[in-house]
Amino acid sequence: MFAERLSFRNLPALLMMAFVLLLLAGCGYNTIPTAEENAKAAWSEVLNQYQRRADLIPNLVETVKGYASHEKDTLEAVVQARAKATQITVTPDTLKDPETFKKFQDAQAGLTGALSRLIAVSENYPDLKANQNFLALQAQLEGTENRIAVARRDYIQAVRDYNLTLKTFPSVLWATFWFRGNEPFANFTVEEDKLQVPKVDFGTKQGG
Repeated sequence: MFAERLSFRNLPALLMMAFVLLLLAGCGYNTIPTAEENAKAAWSEVLNQYQRRADLIPNLVETVKGYASHEKDTLEAVVQARAKATQITVTPDTLKDPETFKKFQDAQAGLTGALSRLIAVSENYPDLKANQNFLALQAQLEGTENRIAVARRDYIQAVRDYNLTLKTFPSVLWATFWFRGNEPFANFTVEEDKLQVPKVDFGTKQGG
């Protein structure tokens, strides 16, 4: 009889404890899929900006070719780097593959380097530097590189948040027993050199 009364007295505390545990577990359950979708959405934006850059390249190459056709090696390097960068695809569903992600990152970095060399070549051609089409493409390219940097930064943070949910309490409980198929997403490991588009100098001097 005493044991029954003791159990009855403890029942509210036990119910409260069970409620708190369920509440904590519920938070973890919602956190994992939400963080995963945020990371996938951030990656989609990274891909959008890289594609935007790739779309600018054909016109840029043709414009430079019109003024510097003998810069064959530089022009071909950009075309080849673009082809390589667009052939490697990391979809939101394959972000858990670090090897493929690394290949994608290296290919995009290679394209960034090739574009930097192409833009540097323009310094040797005053007529090209003054061409309105080239100036417009140059400005678009610079803006796209800025968008890429922002998209990469947002993705890095989103992946950090998602990967953290798989390791910390209480969401780790759901990661262990419910979302067992969820694995950490790959992330950028080395900061890609940002394309520095040279400023156009028309050779004018102020004052004098």
